[in-house]
Amino acid sequence: MLLGLLAGAALAAQTPSAATPWEQAGPLQPIVTGDGHTDPAVRGTWRSRGYGWIVDIDEDGVTRFQSGDTCYRPPQEDGPLTDMSSVHYRYFRTLPGGKSAIFQLLAGDTNVVFDRLDSLPAACLSPVDAKPQVVADAFLDHFERHYAFFDRRPPDFAARAAKLRARMHPDMDDAALWAALGAFMDGLSDSHTKLIGMVDGKKRRIQDGQGETLPRIRGGMGEGAWLTQLMAQARAGLGDTAHQVAQDRIIWGVIDGRVGYLQVFVMGGFTDREDFASPEWAAAELGALDSALDEAFTAFGGLDAVIVDLSNNRGGWDAVAKALPGRFTEKPYVGFTTRAPRAGLAPFPHWIKPADGPRFDGPVYLMTSDVTVSGGELATLAFRQLPQVRQVGTTTRGSFSTPLAKPLPNGWLLELSNEVFAAPDGTMFEETGIAPQERLEIYDPADPVASHWQAVLAVAGEAARD
Repeated sequence: MLLGLLAGAALAAQTPSAATPWEQAGPLQPIVTGDGHTDPAVRGTWRSRGYGWIVDIDEDGVTRFQSGDTCYRPPQEDGPLTDMSSVHYRYFRTLPGGKSAIFQLLAGDTNVVFDRLDSLPAACLSPVDAKPQVVADAFLDHFERHYAFFDRRPPDFAARAAKLRARMHPDMDDAALWAALGAFMDGLSDSHTKLIGMVDGKKRRIQDGQGETLPRIRGGMGEGAWLTQLMAQARAGLGDTAHQVAQDRIIWGVIDGRVGYLQVFVMGGFTDREDFASPEWAAAELGALDSALDEAFTAFGGLDAVIVDLSNNRGGWDAVAKALPGRFTEKPYVGFTTRAPRAGLAPFPHWIKPADGPRFDGPVYLMTSDVTVSGGELATLAFRQLPQVRQVGTTTRGSFSTPLAKPLPNGWLLELSNEVFAAPDGTMFEETGIAPQERLEIYDPADPVASHWQAVLAVAGEAARD
């Protein structure tokens, strides 16, 4: 516990005047109770700090509005365009005085502070205007208010905004508007910031920052064939010890009877449930993960070392990213922090708690690459706080923030990075990625399949020698 207390003290020292409302908040309570109605304590109108939402809660449910220079209720005639745009806050924690509260999607998720309003602003009740100029203004407003990394990425916001406004005219069609917004985003190099929408009857997507390996694979053999061959190669290399479990998202086994191997491709999707982000989904996902890891870590007991392979991890749920390093510690510790710059809050510490099931206390080799992104990078941050962990491979992608969904007035969806994830000492790796302590090519362009298992065997050999 001493390590955790020291880390917490360091966080407090960095931000002596910043607010830490989660320390004073009441117990977690569901917004909608068992009888299908909302809790009377949370009814009313609330405005978020740093996330651009107003929520209006009556007896029957929650209505969300975008809040910024204008206020509007996002159109969703065709349903949500991504999983992130489909989720809603499920829980609240009251703050002293009752004028503010913390809203959360699931227990342990980001603490979003909302403040009570006397009533819903009149502007929120006006009909949604979807003219190109209005859409562009909302797009720029969301970026200016919520994008956290213009200081780390190439674009000059003011210059790009001026160019976008110059392209606007009342008669432009969807294709021209799409091209104009896309030009603003060109070069962001941020895989968590994207624009998705229907243009001329087809679903379109603008997303940059995919690193070097994935674009090369997609332009060559294809991602599906690549993953299929990588999985087959890993199973063959592990032989009779090979296990591919949790909806094929996890492969584990033992190399040469001495080194455990655990590869996790994504932080979630371990079940076939379709009720994404529900409490039942969360419990089932963590249950499936624990079941797989209990079996693997029982087999790893007494081995020389364990390789945790996140070199092809595409991210996912933060709770999974925190559960993995929990298998390698006996004491709780802060793995990383989060904050929304315009929320006015201190960095929130994310604690890594020791797993209840079997754990491993020997040397750990963590494999990463430029495919490692998002939740894979959060796990890497947390693993790097453990003294027995050595990161091997290539630098991670450098895209950490949970996407903030911002539906536009015409139904298109902007997702952007608005949260800053950092190591406990405040060090940020957004855009730069987390460099390994030992460089090792994992996906050699000359042979991106065979080179992976060759790298695994090289790490296993090093682990056995140590």
